[in-house]
Amino acid sequence: MPTPFPYRSRRTIKPAQIDGARNIPRELLIEILEDAHWAPTHGLTQPWRFNVFVGAGRARLADALQSLYDRITPAGESRADKRAKLREGPLQAPVCIAVSAVVEPDGKISRLDELCATACAVEKLMLSAHQRGLGSFWSTPPVACHEAFAMWLGLDPRHAPMGLVYLGYAKPGVAPASSRVPLDERVTFHSA
Repeated sequence: MPTPFPYRSRRTIKPAQIDGARNIPRELLIEILEDAHWAPTHGLTQPWRFNVFVGAGRARLADALQSLYDRITPAGESRADKRAKLREGPLQAPVCIAVSAVVEPDGKISRLDELCATACAVEKLMLSAHQRGLGSFWSTPPVACHEAFAMWLGLDPRHAPMGLVYLGYAKPGVAPASSRVPLDERVTFHSA
């Protein structure tokens, strides 16, 4: 029997499960981003954009996320726990990457194609991180997917923010379990 694809062991490692004291060497981070950069892309538009926050940049990001949350959350819908989490994540993980996709309004490539290509880049990023012994978590809180966040990042309206990816080494003893429903519940073959 063939060996299972090694990426089946990748699991979500949330920021609270990441060892914030262990930095990721810049060279390693560049390798991971380069792997992501080779994602499939319709028309070779390469729509993904990564804004990488490390060091003190993470505190600036955390402050911005809370400030934007306060600004865009309707009155009466604000939750202290969600607001606190927006600050905690970037401060817990040594690397936080804001992901966006460039979508040309009148471009030959559809919005869906550009978003899917960017999602493929994020998956490649996470698999590359896993292969190198790092944990990852893709988070899509509404504030990190809002046009106000893209503006804060200095991006123009063509950019569709797609959330945050946290990277870091898992704390000792963190080994989340996972399972999948049987494959035949998700696949239908058509042969005639």
